[in-house]
Amino acid sequence: MKTLYLLRHAKSSWSFDELSDQERPLNDRGRDDAPLMGQALAKRRICPDIVVSSPAVRAMSTAVLVAREMQYPHDKIKVEPGIYGADVDDFLAIIKDLPDSAASALVVGHNPTITETANELSPSSLNEMPTAAVVCLRFTCEHWAEVSKVNAEFYFYDYPRNEN
Repeated sequence: MKTLYLLRHAKSSWSFDELSDQERPLNDRGRDDAPLMGQALAKRRICPDIVVSSPAVRAMSTAVLVAREMQYPHDKIKVEPGIYGADVDDFLAIIKDLPDSAASALVVGHNPTITETANELSPSSLNEMPTAAVVCLRFTCEHWAEVSKVNAEFYFYDYPRNEN
């Protein structure tokens, strides 16, 4: 069995015109919501075998803040450049290429692709995932390359306003 957590990065700031899109940091709400979601995952006793993030500052910051709450070492977070700007097919290829030694993976990315990928894999339909939302899917397969809607089970969906 494989367990996939798809996490949309937390709320980012638009206050710095001089920064590129990849350099945008989290805003105050994002810095509050990311640890909140990490705590929610920790309450469920979740600590994935691997955490993979887009290289964008807002995504990496989200990954670090969530990982900290789950006791996942932030220096073990894998940066996957292909997540930034990925379409659904690219994102699925990244997921299907995860190491089979990992039974569970948390992947931090961007909308609209993260929501579209969740809908591509999930037997349940999701509306647009808000910032810092996470969806958990379980797959009855031994290899990441085999994950699909056919062998997927929708496990849970959570987001910051649900935790307040």
